[in-house]
This record gives sequence, C-alpha cells and structure tokens, in this order.
Amino acid sequence: MKWRKNKNQKKEKKRRFFKRKTEQESVEERTPETQAPQCTDNEEAALEHSEAPPEINNTEAQESAPPKKQKRRVFKKLKERLKKSRKKLSAWGKKRLDEDLLEMVEESLITADIGVETTMTIMDQLNEQVNKKIITSTEQLQTTVLDELMKRLPQEDLSEKPFYQPHVILVVGVNGVGKTTTIGKLASQWTSQGKKVIIGASDTFRAAAVEQLELWAEKASADIVRHKENADPAAVAFDTVQAAISRKADVAIIDTAGRLHTKKNLMEEIKKIRRSIAKKLPEAPHDIFLILDATTGQNAVSQAQLFHEALNITGIILTKLDGTARGGIVISIANTFDIPIKYIGIGESIDDLHVFDPELFVRALIEPE
Repeated sequence: MKWRKNKNQKKEKKRRFFKRKTEQESVEERTPETQAPQCTDNEEAALEHSEAPPEINNTEAQESAPPKKQKRRVFKKLKERLKKSRKKLSAWGKKRLDEDLLEMVEESLITADIGVETTMTIMDQLNEQVNKKIITSTEQLQTTVLDELMKRLPQEDLSEKPFYQPHVILVVGVNGVGKTTTIGKLASQWTSQGKKVIIGASDTFRAAAVEQLELWAEKASADIVRHKENADPAAVAFDTVQAAISRKADVAIIDTAGRLHTKKNLMEEIKKIRRSIAKKLPEAPHDIFLILDATTGQNAVSQAQLFHEALNITGIILTKLDGTARGGIVISIANTFDIPIKYIGIGESIDDLHVFDPELFVRALIEPE
C-alpha cells in the first residue's frame, strides 16, 4: 500500500543517512593528528606551548603536541579533580558586590590552600579596585581574581633554555609522594616521542623501589641502571650518567630515596649524589625536580623551602591532584618560591601526567560549572 511504501522509503533514507554519518566518523577517527581540523597560528602556538615538555628539545616536542580535543579532555578532567576547591571559590559568583562578599572571597582563597600571605596581597588589590569603582560587578571581581592568580604563576622563557644531551634530571622528594610512578610516566612520555631514556635506580635502601622502577622502565621502553641492594646511591647516579653518555641517550632520570626534608644527614647525602653526577658531567644535573603531594596542603610549602635551600630546585611536579586535594597549593608554592610548576598528576594512569598549563589550571580552579 502507498502509506507503507512511503514509510519504507523514509526508513531507507534514515538508514542511509546514519550509515554515511557512521562512515564519516570512522574516517575521522582514523585520520592522523597531522590532518586534524586546522586552527589559527595563534591558537596553534598557544596549544603547542602549553603541552610541550620544556626540559627536552622543545621544538621536537611541539611537533608532537596533542590536538585541541586532547586539551579539552585534560581541562574537563582537571575541573573534576579541582571540584572541591572550585566549589569554594565559585560560591560567591552570584552574590551582591559588598563587604560580605569580599570577606567570602578572602575565606575561600585561604581554605583553597592559596596561602594567607598570597591571599592578603590579592585582597588588597581587590579592595582597592572596588573602592575606586574599577570593579563594579561580581563578574569583574571573578575575572580580576583569575588575573591575580595567573600573575603569581611563574612563566618560563623556553626559548632561552639550553638543550643538553644527555639531559640529566635528578628527582627528589619525601617518602610516599609518588616519585617512582612519576619517573615512569615521564620516561613513557619521552620514549613515545622517540627519545632514548635511561633511568638510574639510586633509591638503593628500599628493595621494592628498584623492582618497581624496573617495571616502569619496561613499560616505558627505557633502559635502567641498577646496583645491588644497599649500594652507594651516588655510585649508581655516576654510572647512570656514564651509561647515558656512552649510549647517546637523550634523557637520564635519576631516582633518589625518599627523605624527610628535616633530616640534615639525608639532605647531605643527596648533595653527595649531585656532586657525583657533576664529576662525570660538570654542568649536570640540568634539572632537579621536586615531587610534592598536593593532598599535604601547606606542609608541601615547607618541603619546597628546605629542598630548595639545599639543592636549588628547578621545577616542581605536583602529584595526587585529585578530588581530596585543594588546588590552591599550586599558586601558594609558585608565588612563594618563584619555582615553575612543570607537571601535574591528575590520575593513576600512565597518561595522567600533564605539562602544567597555568591558564588552564586557573580556569579549572575558578570557572563555575
């Protein structure tokens, strides 16, 4: 019948439409990143800058930077991890602009672990601009807070950063912050870019540490240098640098035993490791990364202070930035010591270590849902 024929034609037309749509999506999924939708030069440059690891040959890293879709995924995940902090910081977003609101802003900044000193400086700026009628709405207030937080995150000039081969990185931190896991994730990132990576197992006092590092090295397709249990950590570090030179490695990452930053003898031992590295390669280590656990709050600030005084830290990697952490600690540390945040860990997966993007981070911290 005619109505049935028309109905079948509509079904067939709908079926062909969905078939074409499915085939188109399938082709898009198979399209390599280099054929992704093009963006403007400014957008592309900003994207590459935010995702390229700054420590290693930055030009090559930028060429393999992920597309904007990946950046959006990171932003979404970061917003989820910073939900606890953002809830406090965005609670005043629809309030009337008055003294009560400013007090609420001050309280939310402090409870987000941004730190009392940093908070007081920001509040002085806000109060002055409100009194001068520069800020006249909560929207302007929120934008100004975002700008003030951005100002307190150090910006690196990557164009002036020299490139070494091998690039030697010493990784330090207290027990339990995730040094071994972070080293594995770093190694995986660089080997996936085609770089040759060697890991030095200088945490010789904890038997499980070497085995754990070996597993990560295997997973990341990186070489590893290890000695017997209770060997001299400085000797392992020396041999790692020597192996990196002889094997023409791009990167050498040296693990160290977790140590309490308040124990002077342990801090002296890590200085010995650094001197041992310099004997083989005078300008090394080229970077000293401090791993901090975001869930420890203001205690992370005291760790950063003592490690920085002893070793002159060149970069911080913040781990365990999950729903229980208050993300403002990033701004507190960066503002206090002027040490760049290199990476943030926002999950347990091998792909959950990301180059720190200040603008992305502050937006995730401030922007409401």
